Amino acid sequence: MTKNLNQLNANSFEKEFLWGVATAAAQIEGAYNIDGRGLSIWDVFSNRRGKIKNGDTPRQACDFYYRYKDDLLLVKALGFKVFRFSISWSRIFPEGIGKINKEGVEFYHKIIDECLKLDLIPFVTLYHWDLPQSLEKEGGWTSVLFIQWFKQYVSFCAKEYGSKVKHWIVLNEPMGFTSLGYMLGKHAPGKMGLDNFLPAIHNAMLAQAEGGRLLRHFVTNAYIGTTFSCSEVKPFSQNQKDIDAANRMDVLLNRLFIEPALGLGLPEDYFSLMEKIHFHTKAWKNKKKFSFDFDFIGMQNYFSLTVKHNSIVPFVQASEINARKRRLAHTDMGWEIDPESFCRMIKRFSSYNPTGDIIVAENGAYFKDKLIGGVVADNERIGYYQQYIHAMKVAIDEGVPVKGYFAWTLMDNFEWAEGYKARFGIVHVDFRTQLRTIKNSGYWWRDFLMG
Repeated sequence: MTKNLNQLNANSFEKEFLWGVATAAAQIEGAYNIDGRGLSIWDVFSNRRGKIKNGDTPRQACDFYYRYKDDLLLVKALGFKVFRFSISWSRIFPEGIGKINKEGVEFYHKIIDECLKLDLIPFVTLYHWDLPQSLEKEGGWTSVLFIQWFKQYVSFCAKEYGSKVKHWIVLNEPMGFTSLGYMLGKHAPGKMGLDNFLPAIHNAMLAQAEGGRLLRHFVTNAYIGTTFSCSEVKPFSQNQKDIDAANRMDVLLNRLFIEPALGLGLPEDYFSLMEKIHFHTKAWKNKKKFSFDFDFIGMQNYFSLTVKHNSIVPFVQASEINARKRRLAHTDMGWEIDPESFCRMIKRFSSYNPTGDIIVAENGAYFKDKLIGGVVADNERIGYYQQYIHAMKVAIDEGVPVKGYFAWTLMDNFEWAEGYKARFGIVHVDFRTQLRTIKNSGYWWRDFLMG
């Protein structure tokens, strides 16, 4: 991949290309019990001992609830066109269903109106991992009632905001919240085991399609997508067992949700876990229930994976050989830096539906920032963005219809189980004072977009 990183800027892309920053309600809003908001699963999960690094909670986060105007001015000042944010379900429906919280509804109107005032495109994610705790008590994503709850929530949001919001994402990374939250117990709500995972993935598959259909019905001229985490999976060796392990991991990480969404049905690669998934979803043999004609597919890529056979690991029989052990370039999360892999994944996702748009809905990196005399030096992050944007440009030049790229993230925030330690932002946040300081990477983005 030929590199000329210093000459690359926004002028190298089509004028209509959507450059944005991505955020999520639970990670930035704070005000967890203000103005009628109900608790989310992350409010409760973060209070369990040992679940979040340093005992952090999202109670205040970035205080975006009160500081949204200033933060949106930052988005505009840095040259971005798009502000991606999510709606906190429990801020609108404190109990998940039923009574509507008018103050919560109005808060999102204020964000949307401020975006439009600043000539920013409000790009709304309907579900970014923060299920109302009241619904979790009734089974959450494992409940047979879940789709009814979700349809009520989506219908309300579409009708309430659809006259002003035309850009929609249904779910954020269903593999992430189902596996980490309902299989491994590392994320909220902290459930474990196949008895939770199987119904959760079934409901997520159905929810992404049902959400799309409701948005299409209620929102005129809507541009609708949903997002998938993805990581190229490479075998540690050319030993057949390692190759098979990589293939099994690929099914789970990269194929399990996107293929049903595009009408292809469940992956047909049968190993013991896939057999259980097929059996669990046998009542839904009609592929149309799981599929929807999305306007775009959102892909979220941070790293590639190298795996080897490991018979001890249930079902998938694979384990990662991380980048640190292999002495490869990596972020401070230990994630391998692999822009060529990013390019290949863009092409792969596009090959599913070559006439549909691709939007890189998240991409970014955590590095330990260096604060020197009021300046936040993060040259490693700048280098990361340069490499990955260049890799995306290579894919575009080869004909892939990538229409947007959203940096993760605008500002340091509550990074799920990592708490406030893992800083992905291009704006530094002092969580004691809530002071914002644009990092060198933020200034780099300004020059890239406006220079």
